[in-house]
Amino acid sequence: MKSLLPSLKERNRYLVYEIKTKDKLDFKEVRKEILNSNLRFLGELETAKASVLILNDWKNNKGIIKISHKYVDKVRVALMLIKYINRKNVIFKTIRVSGTLKKARSFI
Repeated sequence: MKSLLPSLKERNRYLVYEIKTKDKLDFKEVRKEILNSNLRFLGELETAKASVLILNDWKNNKGIIKISHKYVDKVRVALMLIKYINRKNVIFKTIRVSGTLKKARSFI
């Protein structure tokens, strides 16, 4: 099978986020809440098109989400709608959107 031309490949963006809260959060709880928020806001079809992938890079309540370049703003809104994680008040803040994973990891 022939590989795709570079112009036909899907372009990805890496969204670096930070969660402002008084407590330390567990990555599994955060991951579950991000996926649920995307499903509630975008629906199943749009979430699939956005190809949301929550990466395991998690340090000091900061993480990275891999998404399609067309859905960056919609995923940001879905993150802003999260107010509670495990009955704890939280505020999501987008630190940076990057085109490469290496650059995104430098902001954590």
